[in-house]
Amino acid sequence: MVQEYHVDLAADNVVRFVSDAPIEDFDGVTDRIDGYVLLGQSVLSETVGGSDTKFYFEVDLASIDTGIGLRNRHMRDNYLEVNEYPYATYGGVIESVVQTAPDGYRVTASGTFSIHGRERPMEIPCDITTRSEGYRTRCSFHVLLTDFDIKIPRVMFLKIADEIQLELDFSLAPAANTPGGRQ
Repeated sequence: MVQEYHVDLAADNVVRFVSDAPIEDFDGVTDRIDGYVLLGQSVLSETVGGSDTKFYFEVDLASIDTGIGLRNRHMRDNYLEVNEYPYATYGGVIESVVQTAPDGYRVTASGTFSIHGRERPMEIPCDITTRSEGYRTRCSFHVLLTDFDIKIPRVMFLKIADEIQLELDFSLAPAANTPGGRQ
């Protein structure tokens, strides 16, 4: 039985980027993540993976907040160019699942990460915890801005490192139980 999960939009979801630059560290956050996971069976287990799985996630880049309005505007308009490239996306399949605790799994996802109109293949490890209805997902990985043709800001009020750490923490619920989910 195929099971579909959607990002639970009512949950406390967080997507954060962290710039650890020599002169200034800062981060940006949003809760605007959406997407789905299709499993080739009813629940996550070590037998899940490969072509019987599919996932797709997108993050609304215009909603990222760094805590400083001017920095937000410059980042959105001059570097991420959100009017032309509004989302960062990641889609693909689950490569492997390893149970790490009675209610926990280490999942390796393999797919295509896209931002700023550029795509790169990526494998991303995530820690998944079962909850009463669905799963909590936590992922942390790095991207190089130059890999996606994003200019590295060097102006006084916006100093960013080329390597950015991305941290995602979001909930997945069975499709029928998510806002707008299928019954």
